Amino acid sequence: MNAVVALKADHPLTALLTVAGLARSTFFYHQARLDAEDKHAGLKAEIERIFDRCNGRYGHRRIRDQLRAAGWAVSKKTVLKLMRELGLRCQIRRKRYASFKGEVGKIAPNLLRRDFTTTAPNQKWVTDVTEFRVGDRKLYLSTVMDLFGREIIGHATSSSPNLELTNSSLRQALTRLTPREQPIVHSDQGFQYQHATWRRLLEGRAVQSMSRKANCLDNAVMESFFGHLKDELYCNTTFLSTEALTAAIDDYIAWFNTERGHSTLEGLSPVQYRTQALAA
Repeated sequence: MNAVVALKADHPLTALLTVAGLARSTFFYHQARLDAEDKHAGLKAEIERIFDRCNGRYGHRRIRDQLRAAGWAVSKKTVLKLMRELGLRCQIRRKRYASFKGEVGKIAPNLLRRDFTTTAPNQKWVTDVTEFRVGDRKLYLSTVMDLFGREIIGHATSSSPNLELTNSSLRQALTRLTPREQPIVHSDQGFQYQHATWRRLLEGRAVQSMSRKANCLDNAVMESFFGHLKDELYCNTTFLSTEALTAAIDDYIAWFNTERGHSTLEGLSPVQYRTQALAA
């Protein structure tokens, strides 16, 4: 079709249509569509702006949420169609790090029991460690999340998944507690969480909980965060050093907490959700 349009100024249209196998009515129908103004031009520009602002991390569902928040009345199917026309596609996923090394310390009971609901901040926290590769080097990230608004309230990185990595992220989170608050802190059965140093940090300030052995669904919200982080930051970017990746992770977590909308939070970011809830 495009070739016929390009050549019709220099060649008889009838001959071009015969070679292309196009009916005259079909040609003029499609030419009229090509000449018509794109009714979605403004929407496409807004989709591209949102996609660029989130560094290609949003798929069509989250972009639709952002559009609706900005006042656009549009369906997910329309956003998906236009993103495909624009060649916009977020990246997919991931390899999981396993920290379980057998029973090397004390195993805590599963107090969370996959109940990820809360009514206020600092009732239930989840934590875990994930692994990244940069060339022949590795980088480990430990995070602590408050389930109330899915906010990352403590994180640390290291070239080793050692005790200081996990303890450092927990110490950050513990600074947010008031004397009356004592959250459940849920993890897998990784050696770091069985260790006496972890239990000492929690003593009198929080209650320890652990997933059942080899059951990642018991800590599904934390696993989901790592999946999104790797989809939206790591999998579609080449990092030349662990230092560059560390800086990018710090920026991503700040963006995740303050700007990234969540469907479970009515489209708000974790900080927006917490602020709105506490002001109510």
